[in-house]
Amino acid sequence: MIEGAKRYHLLDEIRGFAIICMVFFHGFYLMAEVFGWSFGGTLLAFFTPAEPFFAAAFVLISGICCRLSRSNALRGAKLLWVAIGLTIVTYLLQLFGIDGVVIWFGILHLLSLSMLFYAATGKVLDKVPWWITIPLCLIIFALTFNLENGYFGIASFSVDLPHALKLNRQLFPFGITAPGFFSADYFPLLPWLPMFIVGTVLGKPFEKGTAPKIFTKNPVPLFAWCGKKSLIIYLVHQPILFGIFFLTDKIF
Repeated sequence: MIEGAKRYHLLDEIRGFAIICMVFFHGFYLMAEVFGWSFGGTLLAFFTPAEPFFAAAFVLISGICCRLSRSNALRGAKLLWVAIGLTIVTYLLQLFGIDGVVIWFGILHLLSLSMLFYAATGKVLDKVPWWITIPLCLIIFALTFNLENGYFGIASFSVDLPHALKLNRQLFPFGITAPGFFSADYFPLLPWLPMFIVGTVLGKPFEKGTAPKIFTKNPVPLFAWCGKKSLIIYLVHQPILFGIFFLTDKIF
């Protein structure tokens, strides 16, 4: 990412590593859930525990980069249209018999709405000390991480969501899903918006040009390149993987 004439290559590299991990995860998902390959299920089960960590890294970096944007409102609006287009395309694929690929609220929906939220509230959020914002956001993240599974809280310190909420089919953007809900890529505002806000707080030194010098170094150019092209990679990797797996399935 760029701040003035300075490029923070390490941000690109972390995001690039995260998008590469996402490509592998989606590849294993397609193998297991769409094509029914048993070894794909094994790989998916092995890789799934790591998914929240590289997802969190991706969201955090996106929040940091909000500090380096000229217009988060414009970026968010453009990305929201891309996200809506992705939902339409993946929904239409179902009509052609391709199941398990529809994306109702994926990473692009999350990031676009998070950018718009920050554009509207950033000046207010900046007035809150970091030592309040970061712990509070992390607590909210932890408490809402399992909303998708029907409860609020952590382990024994948790409560089931009211039954009426669980049946509400309009609450999926907030992490509350009704029976039968499915999204091949699912990143609801809760718990992920608080993680994005943490990124915007961590981004203050980058905005001021006072971030550690290590962030300007470029030891892994491949990761940096992937980070710069993360949106393109995200949009094209699943059709490419699907095509490769489809041909492989037909041939073998």
